[in-house]
Amino acid sequence: MLSSRFEAALGYATRLHATQQRKGTTIPMVAHLLAVAALALEHGADEDEAIAALLHDAAEDQGGAATLAQIRSRFGVRIADIVEGCSDTLVLPKPPWQERKESYLRHLRLASQSVLLVSACDKLHNARAILSDYRAVGESLWSRFNGGRRGTLWYYRAVLGAYVDAGFQSPLVEELERVVAELERLAGVQRAA
Repeated sequence: MLSSRFEAALGYATRLHATQQRKGTTIPMVAHLLAVAALALEHGADEDEAIAALLHDAAEDQGGAATLAQIRSRFGVRIADIVEGCSDTLVLPKPPWQERKESYLRHLRLASQSVLLVSACDKLHNARAILSDYRAVGESLWSRFNGGRRGTLWYYRAVLGAYVDAGFQSPLVEELERVVAELERLAGVQRAA
């Protein structure tokens, strides 16, 4: 059962991300946050993990360490730790894309099961959106992303490797593998056997 804490986190996340949209779309960011929380709940998340799913982009995208401190004060240490674990940086301005992603991948290999759960929900929802948009708009999709086509595909494949290295076994990872493989197939990427 979810309590008023979840409701408070939803309101907080909605306010934080009120003017933010998904990359290259007019979709409100809160749609992604709700989808990640729904995936987490569908895959066994407790309330703290579900709240962290709602807030997983808050510190990274909306204020860095100051926002993380607010989350810690409002929702507790465990939720703040999960949010921090799902953030590739709290530094503003953000470091270069490749540097952030490589650091995040190293971190994932040692992350808690709660961080891995929320991260996998986030990455699966993102990858599904990328696949859907790629089918709709084709190659122009890649211009939305700092890593472009090559970097984005590399990153999602590397995230899968990090989950495996961390011993995280979940239907989420299996589904992410299928989505990434389909993206690679459509993009004409040949993977070594």
